[in-house]
Amino acid sequence: MAANHTIPKLSQSQAAEIVQKHYKLTPSSLRFLPSYEDQNICITTVEGDKYVLKIMNTLSSKDPTLIKVQTCAMDFLHQGGLPTPTALKTITGEDMFLEDIDCGYGLQKYLVRLLTYLTGVPISEVPLSPQLLYQVGQIAARMDNLLKEMKHPQLSVLHRGEFVWSLSNIPLLEKWLYVLDGDPLQEIVKSVLHQFKTTVAPKYSSFRECLIHGDFNNLNLLVQANEGSGYEISGIIDFSDMSFGCYVYELAITIMYLMLEHPNPIEVGGAILAGWESLVPLNAAEKDCLFWLVLSRFCQSIVFARLSVTLQPENEEYLMISSKKGIPILRKLFETGKEHVEKVWFTSAAEFSHLN
Repeated sequence: MAANHTIPKLSQSQAAEIVQKHYKLTPSSLRFLPSYEDQNICITTVEGDKYVLKIMNTLSSKDPTLIKVQTCAMDFLHQGGLPTPTALKTITGEDMFLEDIDCGYGLQKYLVRLLTYLTGVPISEVPLSPQLLYQVGQIAARMDNLLKEMKHPQLSVLHRGEFVWSLSNIPLLEKWLYVLDGDPLQEIVKSVLHQFKTTVAPKYSSFRECLIHGDFNNLNLLVQANEGSGYEISGIIDFSDMSFGCYVYELAITIMYLMLEHPNPIEVGGAILAGWESLVPLNAAEKDCLFWLVLSRFCQSIVFARLSVTLQPENEEYLMISSKKGIPILRKLFETGKEHVEKVWFTSAAEFSHLN
């Protein structure tokens, strides 16, 4: 978790100066975008072009190789036909650069990129039809299949062993459970952690490994209206949680976040699963662990949100978006139980697949 003093807080004039200095572009307007640990600023130039200036927090900025490989992955997926941003080259031909900036804590080094702007609105702002959820599952699987083909001399940096958002590292949550002290939710989280250790961990060897986006969520998926009456995915953004993981992790993360936006969250899993399995059918171990992996992601989201608020109290509203929606869904899933939820998911996925 990035502490408050590590998070960039550039002013509009500082952002405009950086864009002029490194890209020879003249901004006509700047708009701050929501962000978890970094800073994102939408830049419109006098020519009418749009970009996103992304300034990494000081902790992430200390690992430019990791950011470089993630940026290459975005470009690789873009070349493969997926709607991902790409980094604009600076006047010296670089994808990114370190800049000394004073955000109120003295001069610190921040890693800066200027990314292409993708049109659309977050998927959280539109109705989630079964067809759109199917498309989400399918594009997530397509993305991970493409990433298996990616080559890069420093690809190994994406083996992020202690990365706290990795689903492999669910047991690490135990040391932060104190943020739920006094909250009955703590017992549910403890139960999920126990199930993870006893049910999921023994099946690791059967999970198929791959590179994953790792944060395929309701704010990182952009959509726009299509020629019919529905929507299509127009953008996949924010690759900062990208790492080596497993296919089933990506699927579980996707299902969890899309549940936050649906009036009947349990129904979300079936359509996403059908889209996913149209390209990457799950094996028996992956199917058996999907329920607990989805609940594990809910636990990560809730615990880390509470922890982050202790570090960034002024950003509480944004940090708690997923957590506030997720708590009642986690309770409902846990109380409903694995057997019933799986029946809903796998039965509706099978029915949906017959229609597509």
